Amino acid sequence: MPRYRDLFRTPEFTPLFLTGAVHTAAQTVVGLGLATLVFRATGSPLLSALALFGPSLAQLLGATTLLSAADRLPPRAAIAGIALFFSVGTAVLAIPGLPTWAVFTVLLAEGLAASLGGGVRHGLLNEILAREDFLLGRSVTNMSVGVCQILGFAGGGVLVAVLSPRGTVLVGAGLYLAAALLARLGLGVRPPRAAGRASVGETWRTNRGLLSAPARRRAYLALWVPNGLIVGCESLFVPYDPERAGLLFACAALGMLAGDIAVGRFVPARLRGRIRFPLQALLAAPFLVFALDPALPLALLAVTVSATGYGASLLHQERLMALVPEGLSGHALGLHSSGMLALQGVSAALAGTLAQYTSPRTGMVLLALASLGVTFSLARAEARVRDPTPVPPSGSRPSPRRDRRRTA
Repeated sequence: MPRYRDLFRTPEFTPLFLTGAVHTAAQTVVGLGLATLVFRATGSPLLSALALFGPSLAQLLGATTLLSAADRLPPRAAIAGIALFFSVGTAVLAIPGLPTWAVFTVLLAEGLAASLGGGVRHGLLNEILAREDFLLGRSVTNMSVGVCQILGFAGGGVLVAVLSPRGTVLVGAGLYLAAALLARLGLGVRPPRAAGRASVGETWRTNRGLLSAPARRRAYLALWVPNGLIVGCESLFVPYDPERAGLLFACAALGMLAGDIAVGRFVPARLRGRIRFPLQALLAAPFLVFALDPALPLALLAVTVSATGYGASLLHQERLMALVPEGLSGHALGLHSSGMLALQGVSAALAGTLAQYTSPRTGMVLLALASLGVTFSLARAEARVRDPTPVPPSGSRPSPRRDRRRTA
C-alpha cells in the first residue's frame, strides 16, 4: 500500500501541496474575518453566511463559461496568477467604509477566478500522480485543508480579537500573496493538458458530455448536494454562536481531517464502494442533535463526528475519475469543484434565509434532513444500476503518462 511520504518524493507534489495549503489558510482567515465584519455591520445572518460561503455561488457561473480553460492554460502561470488576483482582491475588501454591495462584487469576481483555479490545481495533481495514487494524493491534500482550517479558524479567531476583522482580512491577503510566490518558484513549467482554444461553447459541450452518462451524473450529484447542504449548516455557526463560531469551525475541520486520514490511508479498495453512501449519511445525522438546543460540549461533538463524513468525498472522486478520460481530468475535477462550491453557496443562502425567518438551529436541522434524503435517494439509484460510460475527449490530447501505460 502506498504511503504518504512516498507522495512527497514525487516531483512537484510538495510545492503544489504547500501552495494549496497556504491558499486554504488564507481563505479560512479571510472568510471568518469578513463574515464577522459583515455581521457586525448589518446584523444579518443571511449576509454573514453569504460573506463566508457566498463566493461559491459565482463558481456556478465560472463552471459554465471559463472551465474549458482549465486544461488549456499552463498550470504554473494559472495557479500563480489566480493566487495573486485573490491577494489584490482581498486587500480591496479591507478598505474602510467599503459598501456592502462592493464587498459582494469583489467576492463575485474571486468566485469566478476560483472556478478556474480548482480545475487547474486538481488537474495538475492528477497529472503529477499515477492514477492508482490519486485517492491517496487527494486524501493528503484534503488533510491539509483540515489542518489549515483548524489553524486558520483558531488563528482567525485570535486575529479578530487582537487586530480586528479588517486586520484579519489583510493578513489573509498576505497569505494569498505567499501562495502565488510558492507556485511561481516551486512548480515546473508544463504545457497545457489539452489542445485547442478555450471558449464558452467548448465549456458547454464538455460539460454536457461529462453529465450525459447516468453514472457520472450520480457521482457529481453525490459530490455536490449532500455535502453542500451540510456546509449550509456550518454557514450558520456565526449567527448560532458568534463568540464560539471559530471553535465550531475548528471542530468541523478536525473531524474532516480524521475522516480523510481514515479513508485515504486505511480503507481497503474492496470496501470503498460499499461505504461511500453510509459514510456520507454520517455528515447529516449528527446535526439533528441541534433540534434539542444542545449544550456547547455536545454541539462540538456533533460537529466533529459529522465532519468525518466528508471522507466520503474521496471515494466519490475516485469513482468519478474512473469514469473520465485523463485528458479531461482538469475540466472534470473543475466541474466537480465548482459545482460543489456553488451548491455550498446556494445552501449558505438557503440556510441564512431559513435562519432569518426561524432560527439558526432550525435551519441546521432542516438542511440536515434534506441532506439525508438526497444521500438515501442516490444510494438507491446506485444500487440499481452500475454503468461506466466514457465521455469522448472533446478537444483533449492523451496524457504521456497514460500513453506509457497503454504501450507497456
